[in-house]
Amino acid sequence: MNIGVLGTGMVGNSIAGKLIDMGHAVKMGSRSADNEKAKEWVNKSGANASQGTFGDAASFGEIIFLCLHGAGTLEALDMAGIENFNDKIVIDITNPLDFSKGMPPTLFVSNTDSLGEQVQQKLPGARVVKTLNIVNSELMVNPALIPGDPDMLLCGDDGEAKKQVTTLLNDFGWKQVIDLGGIKSARNMESFVLLWVNVYQTLGNPYFALKFLTK
Repeated sequence: MNIGVLGTGMVGNSIAGKLIDMGHAVKMGSRSADNEKAKEWVNKSGANASQGTFGDAASFGEIIFLCLHGAGTLEALDMAGIENFNDKIVIDITNPLDFSKGMPPTLFVSNTDSLGEQVQQKLPGARVVKTLNIVNSELMVNPALIPGDPDMLLCGDDGEAKKQVTTLLNDFGWKQVIDLGGIKSARNMESFVLLWVNVYQTLGNPYFALKFLTK
């Protein structure tokens, strides 16, 4: 499958690298077609890896991952061309973190809205699924790094898209994926990241995840 990954940071590298290992063709997108981080990733990733602009990656992908800094997400979608997302599954891993006042961060959207909802509104022709934003980049593609089979959450308005994303998450190693319902549940998933930062600061260790114990 052809998959577009928007973003060249740790999350983009983790997601794109895992997809290459799984045999997919992946185009990493950034603001410029000759981005140095993307070039470095392509050089180490083999023949199925390529790079381009946000628009190139969005056009290329049958599925598109958003691995962007929260504050720049909507601008990046405009740069990519809204039409390039139509009829595609868009997997949103972004978080609306505001570091303008230092650590710990706050959220620049919360409670009555979410970045996931704003992405879906910006891309009315796409099927947006929010997931993976509640763990660090390494665990996203390898939950076996910690014991106990942790749970992953997702939400979105399109049931078939969520089924396809669940299958992909299973391939990443997530054995239990919990569907929280419509894209409005992104409010809760994004808010959890504030607790994640607090736990990380306390433990000094980013290798933890959620596990729901039910009766």
